[in-house]
Amino acid sequence: MSIADDLRPALGLPAIQTLAAPDMAAVDALIRRRLSSDVVLINQIADHIISAGGKRLRPMLVMLAGHAAGGSGAEHHQLAAIIEFIHTSTLLHDDVVDESDLRRGRSTANALWGNAPSVLVGDFLYSRSFQLMVELNRMEVMQILADTTNRIAEGEVLQLLHVHNPDTDEAAYLRVIERKTAVLFAAGTRLGALAAGSGEAVQQQLYDYGMALGYAFQIADDVLDYSANAEDLGKNLGDDLAEGKATLPLIHAMAHSDATVRERLREIVQDGDADAMPEVLAAIHATGGLEYSRKRAMEYADAAERALDGLPESEAVAALRGLARYAVARDH
Repeated sequence: MSIADDLRPALGLPAIQTLAAPDMAAVDALIRRRLSSDVVLINQIADHIISAGGKRLRPMLVMLAGHAAGGSGAEHHQLAAIIEFIHTSTLLHDDVVDESDLRRGRSTANALWGNAPSVLVGDFLYSRSFQLMVELNRMEVMQILADTTNRIAEGEVLQLLHVHNPDTDEAAYLRVIERKTAVLFAAGTRLGALAAGSGEAVQQQLYDYGMALGYAFQIADDVLDYSANAEDLGKNLGDDLAEGKATLPLIHAMAHSDATVRERLREIVQDGDADAMPEVLAAIHATGGLEYSRKRAMEYADAAERALDGLPESEAVAALRGLARYAVARDH
């Protein structure tokens, strides 16, 4: 990050969370109210995944973007809840597809209740998000969210096509990130601006910010799968490898290793051989895969900050800047 960037005000995560706390309390209350169903199993599974915590980054982005664009209120709270419901439904579906048994340090819903209930409750959360959407009675909002959820579904299928595929390159990897992660960040920040009454230019700025932040966040996440402490990470280290997913550190290693190592790495990806983690780590370290991936994440974080240029300085803008820096500096 350049010196000029460092001179621009940015809040640290605790200050961001304090700033957002009143709004997030309202969003959490709304989420819990609108989760309820007279089907007991839906309540149990939905409560399990919602109460697992996490940073609530996506709904927080809706609120901060609203404040950065001129103000927020009840409509923002509802939009933030919609974004969180969509995100949570994708987590339930992802864990089934990936056969994951651990998320945020807790057993996944599919590990506790099985695949079928997890998929169906994910469907319930998707449809509940659309009920909340319709209540707002704004065609522009519905268009953005309908397009976004469709892109996310495309991303899920696209990722599936690259599982156990050693020919996945950086461009293909980034296409998956765009649909699976970045589009929901960008929808949240754009909707925050839209609900604040901003014009198209400010909406586009905040959309660009969210998109770049999503890339930065996911690339940094994929670096952590090869470098973090498993307990801090809240999932099994090497899960991506076991699932046959070639993420950027490994893609870089395959592209820059000699023919013998490259062929071995291809076999490991094809087999999803988690026991080969030491070999993979050796290749990643030998080729500077972690450093390269961190650099790419930083480039996207810098792009996110640049997208905010020209917005009036405020605590909310400083918070958005801080989240861009946090995305690439975190250890879990």
